[in-house]
Amino acid sequence: MIRIIKKKGSLEDFDAEKIKTAITKSAQRVMVKLTDEQKEQVVREILSNIKDDTDIPILTMHNLVETALDKVDERVAKSYREYRDNKASFARMLDKVYNKKLGLNFIGDRSNANADSAIITTQRAIVYNELNSELYKKFFLTTEEEKAMSEGYIYIHDRGSRLDTFNCCLADVKNILTGGFEMGNLHYNEPKTLDVAFDLIGDIIMNMASCQYGGYTISEIDKLLAPYAEKSYIKYYDEYISIAGDAKSSADENLLKSLADEYAMKKITRDFEQGWQGLEMKLNSVGSSRGDYPFTAVSFGLGTGKFETLCSSIAMKVRKGGQGADGFKHPVLFPKLSLLYDKDLHGEGKELEWLFLEAIDCSSKAMYPDYISCTGDGYCGDIYKKYKKTISRMGCRATLAPWYERGGFSPADENDSPVFEGRMNMGAISIHFPMIIQKAKNIHMEESVKLGQDKARSVDDIFFSELTYYCELIRGIHNRTFEFFSKKKAGTNPLAFCQGGIYGGHLNPEDMLGREFLRPMTATFGITALNETQYLYNGKSLVEDNSFALRILEFMHQYKIKCTAEDKILYALYATPAESLCGLQVEQFRKMFGEVKGMTDKPYTSNSFHCAVYEKITPAQKQDIEYKMYHYCTGGAIQYCRYPLGYNIEAMIKMVRRAMDMGFYEGVNLQLDYCEDCGHQFIDSDTCPKCGSGNLTRIERMNGYLGYSRVRGRTMYADHKLAEFKDRVSM
Repeated sequence: MIRIIKKKGSLEDFDAEKIKTAITKSAQRVMVKLTDEQKEQVVREILSNIKDDTDIPILTMHNLVETALDKVDERVAKSYREYRDNKASFARMLDKVYNKKLGLNFIGDRSNANADSAIITTQRAIVYNELNSELYKKFFLTTEEEKAMSEGYIYIHDRGSRLDTFNCCLADVKNILTGGFEMGNLHYNEPKTLDVAFDLIGDIIMNMASCQYGGYTISEIDKLLAPYAEKSYIKYYDEYISIAGDAKSSADENLLKSLADEYAMKKITRDFEQGWQGLEMKLNSVGSSRGDYPFTAVSFGLGTGKFETLCSSIAMKVRKGGQGADGFKHPVLFPKLSLLYDKDLHGEGKELEWLFLEAIDCSSKAMYPDYISCTGDGYCGDIYKKYKKTISRMGCRATLAPWYERGGFSPADENDSPVFEGRMNMGAISIHFPMIIQKAKNIHMEESVKLGQDKARSVDDIFFSELTYYCELIRGIHNRTFEFFSKKKAGTNPLAFCQGGIYGGHLNPEDMLGREFLRPMTATFGITALNETQYLYNGKSLVEDNSFALRILEFMHQYKIKCTAEDKILYALYATPAESLCGLQVEQFRKMFGEVKGMTDKPYTSNSFHCAVYEKITPAQKQDIEYKMYHYCTGGAIQYCRYPLGYNIEAMIKMVRRAMDMGFYEGVNLQLDYCEDCGHQFIDSDTCPKCGSGNLTRIERMNGYLGYSRVRGRTMYADHKLAEFKDRVSM
């Protein structure tokens, strides 16, 4: 008889079923399903190391289980060991979380400029995310993955939220509104007027966006709102007719109709103005449960009807006018505005050229809208020209890979069409390319000394071998995330999964999402710091030579094609908008490799494939250099150029149109400063040149999106990002 000596000295008969239950739980924590045979194998392995009629201390039994699991599945063995070490590890974890909370109270947090850490709700969210991040590292990652992340070779974005929900989305708000919907404990009827539609859209955004952790975008909002504008128009038109009375003659009737039309259009115009103003105020003043303002975006510009063009025009008019007290108004950040550009509509002499010119004027005053090329080079242009389907950006830049209505990953036939509305992204994991190239160079030197120069592997061979290793780690994390998320219930995000906000999202609240429901979701490999990588490779920046950077992108492109086919997951390459990461990468590199020229002599790395911000190049040169690299990043990318405040509108028009021909998602970059004491607008000064005040608000382009670098004199960005701002010449 085998008995177990418990911690308090009591004896308990050995029970194989308890062993099986314990190892099953350990397997579940790392998303592994042990077969019955594997469980029996563990028990047999344990018994083979035990003599009959033995009393075994519980700690010895745990060691026997771990040894047996090592032979069956190392991931489960790791999970079992870590769970045993719960008390000590949780104490360390909670100490780290507690220190984070203390830091918020006395230092603050500037890792996200759109989340004000002075506010209680934001502090709670930051502490929650810190705890969730630690739990994620402990219970979800394998030993290899955690090591790669801790050293800095990979960066798992939004660790505190990844297992709760999805990242960015193109919300299908039309599907939610049509026929009415359930939100909270109430049923909402479909709007019958434009003003109600605006109100409901604002509520939908706040509700649904708080249940995810990335950008929330409504695509072609001009076309979405036009039917409700028409309903309001009919209401106002009939209202005027009923008040004005009956016409006495045909001439009177024509005049009456003309006056009714004029009256109704004035009312519709006012509804659009108030609707956009109300939406701006809501999205920039009411924080979500995540502790930040929801990162919302809208696109427009392809609608040619009178209500559609009116919607687009007024959205930009309201943005230019700004929000705030009289004399102190300035543009808001949300929603991000994007103009969908069709050369046959917005080009010179075309039907909607006037709308494009209004957009340029708005960008010169508010830095939005950005411009999405529908008819230029590249993937998005090809989709639009073939299918007339737009690909709006999810949040600041994320782009969806095509998912075909009948064929899924590829068209079923020539009549199949891609769907983008209602789809989402499961998150990005970025690769620290500078660390990998430096590691490859160090290994090459070691092999050259040990084996001789002729037998040592080349830096290139080592680099791509190491890159493959880290890509495989990221691939494994994405796969397990899919599996984990597929077990979520639809009721965790009712508007998305039960009310049609996400493609196919008409499930019952208790239904599990399942893998098939998630197939149209994308997963991304993040691209960072190619400029520093190129320099470490051959001592040249991207402006001087981007050939190695292009080789990396071609490798990543072929890798994601291979993985998509094998894993049945839509992978894509994403040009990472590193806010806090661009400073962290320098710290991680310095810790691993020390001081290295071209990498640690700045407190930040260059974003994704972009030329260094301090390069003295023209906007046209920047576009040309980044062109090929941009078009590899079909999972999300933006190209932007910097203009001085004394801008030349004609030059801006020319550069944006050039960008549209090149197929870019283009951003205009200025710097907007506002004195909160006298209302004066200026640039490049920490004090107001009119009244001398330091009580300033400053809006700058963070990466693909705008943010407040200062709010009423208070710095909002981390020091490394502020250093990058000061160096900007071409960005």
